[in-house]
Amino acid sequence: MTKPVFWDAATRELAAGDPVMAGLIARYPDIHLTRRGDPFTTLARSIVGQQISVKAAQAVWDRFTHAAHGSVDTGALAITLDPARVARMRVATLRKAGFSERKSEYVRDLARHFVSGRLDPSTWSALDDEALIEALVDVKGIGRWTAEMFLMFHELRPDVLPVDDLGLVKAVAEHYHKGKRMAPKALRRFGARWAPWRSVATWYLWRSLDPLPVVY
Repeated sequence: MTKPVFWDAATRELAAGDPVMAGLIARYPDIHLTRRGDPFTTLARSIVGQQISVKAAQAVWDRFTHAAHGSVDTGALAITLDPARVARMRVATLRKAGFSERKSEYVRDLARHFVSGRLDPSTWSALDDEALIEALVDVKGIGRWTAEMFLMFHELRPDVLPVDDLGLVKAVAEHYHKGKRMAPKALRRFGARWAPWRSVATWYLWRSLDPLPVVY
């Protein structure tokens, strides 16, 4: 998996300015953020996984992609879904795959955003982080945390700080504040020390809790 172009510069600067970061970066030298899948498929999968176990989400996802006739990239072993096809899927078909009524509405709304061009990946490079988050949360079922994960893991934006993420809150408390957790506003101020590489700092703090990288 290709390393983000900014990764080496980010780790050098973070390590030079923060002893805790230096220790974490040294502990995990050969892993990094990676991207998987196309934008629509990645966002659809994030909706499927909301509020259910990983095992249950995988089972629903497998039934859903089969019903949606997703194409498979045999080189990357990745599923690619067609938004236009998903937008035409009946709610009854989605329910049979394991979707709730609400998630059926969410994934169809996501598909309609792509089909109509309200979400157009070709324009995203011109948007700053907040503008892209605003566009994503216009979709039913996508909140700020999901949008931030998408910016980090799919768009590989280097300076996202998901202050509502429980893993980040816990890791900062353990490494910097003797176990005392910070409120989101205070965490945002504290995290300014890692700019412009806050995504990278967050990723290493997550690794301190779970060495196995998560791929969205």
